Amino acid sequence: MEVQETRVQTDRVLTIPNILSMARLVGVPLFLWLILRPEFGGPKSDGWALLVLALSGVSDYLDGKLARRWNQISNLGRLLDPAADRLYVLSTLVGLTWREILPVWLTAALLARELMLLVAVAVLRRHGYPPPQVNFLGKAATFNLMYAFPLLLLSDGSGWIASLAAVFGWAFAWWGTTLYWWAGVLYVVQVRRLVRADAMAD
Repeated sequence: MEVQETRVQTDRVLTIPNILSMARLVGVPLFLWLILRPEFGGPKSDGWALLVLALSGVSDYLDGKLARRWNQISNLGRLLDPAADRLYVLSTLVGLTWREILPVWLTAALLARELMLLVAVAVLRRHGYPPPQVNFLGKAATFNLMYAFPLLLLSDGSGWIASLAAVFGWAFAWWGTTLYWWAGVLYVVQVRRLVRADAMAD
C-alpha cells in the first residue's frame, strides 16, 4: 500500500526532522568503524555500535513523526530519510558479513534488491519521474532488519543471551528480507505502470 502524503511539502533545509536525518547519516561511518575495530586489531566495541544503531532507530521514528506534526515535510527530507535507511542497512551488511556473522548469500540477496531499485530509479529519472515514495512494506522491512542486525551482533558471543539473540535475530532477518524483496517488487511494478502509461500517452 502506497503511503499517501497530503500535507504541504516545502523546500526548507534546516528543519528539526532534516537535522535528525543528517545526524543519522553522520552516524553511518561511526557505526561501521565501531563494528570493524576488532578486525583491524582494535578492541571490541559492539556495545557502542549497538548504541549508535539504537539512536538511529529512535531518530528514524522521530524525524517522520515530527515532520508530520510540525508540518515540516520537505523535499530534502524525502531524500534523506530513505538514504539514511539504506546506508545503515548497507553498512551493517558490510560489517556483519566481514565479521562472518551474516552469511554471504543473505548479504547478496539484500544487495541484489538494492541494485534492482537503483535500476528502477534510473528508469524513472529517464522518464522524468522522481524516486517512488517509501511505502508501508518498505518501512516494515527496514524496521525488521534494523531489529535483526543488532540482535545478530549481540549473538556473536556466548551464554544464554547470545543464544536468545540469535533466535530472535534470525527471525527478524527472515521477515525483513522477505518484506524487503516484496516492497522492491512493488516498486518495480509501480515503475512499470508509469513507464507503460508514458508509452501509451505518446
